[in-house]
Amino acid sequence: MWVLLAGLCTVDQVQRVAEIPAPGEKVRSLSVDVAAGGPATNAAVTVAALGAGATLLTVAGAHPLAALARADLETCGVDLVDLDPALPDPPAISAIVVRDSDGERTVVSRNAHASSRSVLSMRSLHAQLPRSEDEMPGCVLLDGHHPEVALEVARWARERKVPVVLDAGSWKPVFEDLLPLVDIAACSSLYRGDDPREYGVPVVITTAGPDPVRWSTPEESGETPVPVTQARDTLGAGDVWHGAFAYAVSRGTGDVPRWIAFANEVAAERVRHEGPRSWTTAVAKMGEGLP
Repeated sequence: MWVLLAGLCTVDQVQRVAEIPAPGEKVRSLSVDVAAGGPATNAAVTVAALGAGATLLTVAGAHPLAALARADLETCGVDLVDLDPALPDPPAISAIVVRDSDGERTVVSRNAHASSRSVLSMRSLHAQLPRSEDEMPGCVLLDGHHPEVALEVARWARERKVPVVLDAGSWKPVFEDLLPLVDIAACSSLYRGDDPREYGVPVVITTAGPDPVRWSTPEESGETPVPVTQARDTLGAGDVWHGAFAYAVSRGTGDVPRWIAFANEVAAERVRHEGPRSWTTAVAKMGEGLP
């Protein structure tokens, strides 16, 4: 069992502080971490932590900073497939500050830049996608970054009847073409864009941090509560949720409410732990609780 993920890979510098500084203020951090980040990347780390195979299609490039992301993902058990390994530009970098008292975070980042080397990326992509039915992933997760890659993977998955989950944290122009290829759209409460149902998406989910997760299918709708927990670090919690959800979908059993409940539990476990990777050991056996 494995999950194919396509999207953004960043280099995250995470500073933990007693209080988030005001403009012009200097503060000393309590700790510093450097790790790979980005929605699809953090989701891939989650899938691997739960014990499934995780293959991440992204663009990292040849810049020395990209080696930091590669090393971190190798340690986490994620198979990184770089679609443009000779790209000289630095990867996207995120500067993150996490407040120690409640895990609230502030993020300054840039999304993946538009690459003029799309032909190379597409050739690399098609060379990496499985061809045999026995090799098919149980689920595909897209975050909408690297739009051409997202569209190609979605088309490939649709032709092979592999479930496609979209992490719709915020509206992106590619969604107009991508949403008709999506089986499940998982939106954040900050999502401001067209209703995925208008594009024929059968399952739409809306997460809202500690509040219940709302969902609808063609047959029914409802809410699934989120476990009450003491948050120590909320960085990447939504990405972890998407990774856990994709893992549950890839199992091929259960239903939407059960998949959501499982993702809620994994995300709640993530926020109980400080740092970008300390939580992975804690969730290692959680996948065994799925039917």
